[in-house]
Amino acid sequence: MKSIKRILFDNFFTLFNFLNLFLAFCIFAVGSYKNMLFLLVVIINTAISTFQEIHAKRVLDKLSFLASYKATVIRNGQKQEIDIDNIVLNDIIEFNTGNQIATDSVILDGNVQVNESFITGESDTIYKKAGDMLLSGSFIVSGKCTAKVVHVGEENYTSKISIGTKYVKKVNSEIMTSLNKIIKWLTFAIIPIGISLFFVQHYIYSLSIHDTVVKTVAAVIGMIPEGLVLLTSTVLAVSVIRLSKSNVLVQELYCIETLARVDTLCLDKTGTLTEGNMEVKNILPISISQNELETILWNLSHFSEDENSTILALRDSSINSNCTWEPIQKVAFSSQAKWSGICFKDVGTYVIGAPEFVLKDNYKSYETIIKPYIEDYRLIVVAHSKNSFFDDNLPDDLELVGLVCILDKIRREAIDTVSYFYRQGVDIKIISGDNPITVSKIAKHVGIKNFDTYIDMSQVSEDVDLKELVMKYTIFGRVSPMQKKELILALQSNGKTVAMTGDGVNDVLALKCSDCSIAMANGSDATKSVAQLVLLDSNFSSMPKIVLEGRRSINNIQRSASLFLVKTIYATILALMFLFMGQAYPFMPIQLSLISLVTIGIPSFVLALEPNKELIHGNFLTNVITKALPAGLTVALNIFCLSVLHKYEIIPHEFYSSLCVISTGICGIILLFTLVKSRKSEDTSLPFSPFRLLLAILMCLLFVICLKYFDWWFGIYSLAPMLPYILRLIVISIINFVVLNFLIKIKEKSF
Repeated sequence: MKSIKRILFDNFFTLFNFLNLFLAFCIFAVGSYKNMLFLLVVIINTAISTFQEIHAKRVLDKLSFLASYKATVIRNGQKQEIDIDNIVLNDIIEFNTGNQIATDSVILDGNVQVNESFITGESDTIYKKAGDMLLSGSFIVSGKCTAKVVHVGEENYTSKISIGTKYVKKVNSEIMTSLNKIIKWLTFAIIPIGISLFFVQHYIYSLSIHDTVVKTVAAVIGMIPEGLVLLTSTVLAVSVIRLSKSNVLVQELYCIETLARVDTLCLDKTGTLTEGNMEVKNILPISISQNELETILWNLSHFSEDENSTILALRDSSINSNCTWEPIQKVAFSSQAKWSGICFKDVGTYVIGAPEFVLKDNYKSYETIIKPYIEDYRLIVVAHSKNSFFDDNLPDDLELVGLVCILDKIRREAIDTVSYFYRQGVDIKIISGDNPITVSKIAKHVGIKNFDTYIDMSQVSEDVDLKELVMKYTIFGRVSPMQKKELILALQSNGKTVAMTGDGVNDVLALKCSDCSIAMANGSDATKSVAQLVLLDSNFSSMPKIVLEGRRSINNIQRSASLFLVKTIYATILALMFLFMGQAYPFMPIQLSLISLVTIGIPSFVLALEPNKELIHGNFLTNVITKALPAGLTVALNIFCLSVLHKYEIIPHEFYSSLCVISTGICGIILLFTLVKSRKSEDTSLPFSPFRLLLAILMCLLFVICLKYFDWWFGIYSLAPMLPYILRLIVISIINFVVLNFLIKIKEKSF
């Protein structure tokens, strides 16, 4: 999130603000002070946007503090949790699986598997032992160690402590891309058109300096979409504030938009569909007694350096054993291997993990014993060997000695949330490291469609066509971290917009490459540092709220942007047209300020904050231009006709400028009335939105009141004599708008 200083700078020091200030100075220089009113609108828009963004920043700062990463340090022989910003040189830090390395450190004791992909781009894990360097920006995949801090602050390998470890991906925002295109086009157009118009009106049409400046400024102001970019940042800032009330931390502003456009949601079973808290339901001895199996499990869980949910569940369920063994070699659990083990002195090696990965070629010989339990539980096998580990590989001659049946409780809100996404047309895939049969059973309980189309990714060869595979199956089990990433990329290569949820280090690679990444607050540091959204209460039911907030933002920005672009379209056409018309530009800045107020300013900000649950359709820029073009062209056509009639003295000279203003206002109000229609998705049986209809009526009344009672201020001729012309303008404007709208829609469908 930007600093307050940066927010102020970005909002006040913009190209359009400087241009507006220059134009205001020109108006001031010729003494037409009331025509400087447009500057007040610019100041108000900027102030509102700045206030909302600062407020959103303060909300985010509070949430970020709650979700901030902690480090376990050993000071004066005592363990204590501190904020990573408080780490000092020579601190002793304890690292566990899933921890982010906040600062460069040297391992003193223990060994770990480390992922340095944030630094090197290589996703392979690296084994590190005592004496090896842990680089800031990497994270612990498996194992446990203590390390001494050797660098802090700018001396770190990644230069920064709190933000240097954050993965920065290119913002995937259609709105931002579209707005940047509009600004780029206008930047190239405004200055040359403005200079040309000034030259033509002063030197060719022989207008005075006063009139030339006033009319040129009016033309240029009309081309500037005042407040459009500010409106967008305001709407998104309000969304951040609203989501914070649902315990959602937004780490990337435009990801709200991306999630609302998602058509495929990839879920990790553990911690998302399930609570992530394992419970041992049963232990089953195979070739040993019950007491012997309990002793094995107590020693394995007691001496293990892993802190994953399986080990924690075993610790909670283990009965204290009087038979304590001496561990001489340990291998930590990793997502790739899917097992962990300890070699005990005079006892041998015991391994626990996924049946297929521990038993390997011997799995089939035990399949009849395992099969009755594998569909109902997350099954962990316990195997023994007299041999020790060799280079952290499984020992030879492993023999199955017991089974552990673990149950992962399904989240209560998972069923409703899954149902919601299906109703919204979002496909759901489950990508898990667990047995696909177990995952399929849970998927059935929560209402996942095609839950019976599952595949064991550990049996899939490297040369298989993932692009085809990912569309065929719904459940992917025994997935390695690299395979998770490849599955996400395969979905994207099929044209899907993919969101990914996760909580473990095995999800990091997939989260990094997804279009929208969501992490649970109770997940690993590495996962939260990558994610664009963090669910602070780890509640999956917050997901629909984020989608709805994204829809509200996109649809309302889209609707409001069309109002802004109407003025830009007709002002650009008119500026070019009056270079060759042989007549002066018909507007003054204050008249355009009136039109902007009733057809853009008030409606856009009101509509931008309106509740809106409509599905998002089509391309943002196409949608905006399609809505704005009929009204913009209607204005340009009307002004052209009025100018021709004025040139041949069919319209009285004193009526001309006023009729141009009234015609432009009429077209803007017609567009407002087209926005009152409603959709079924808005949960209303009415064919129109009463709120929008009321807004359009009020803006129409405000326009009439200003024309009637403040005609002297806005330079409008008395309405009564012009009434016959106004009535004709209304009818002609409606006909032109309807015809142009129809033609544009036909053209749009033809593409």
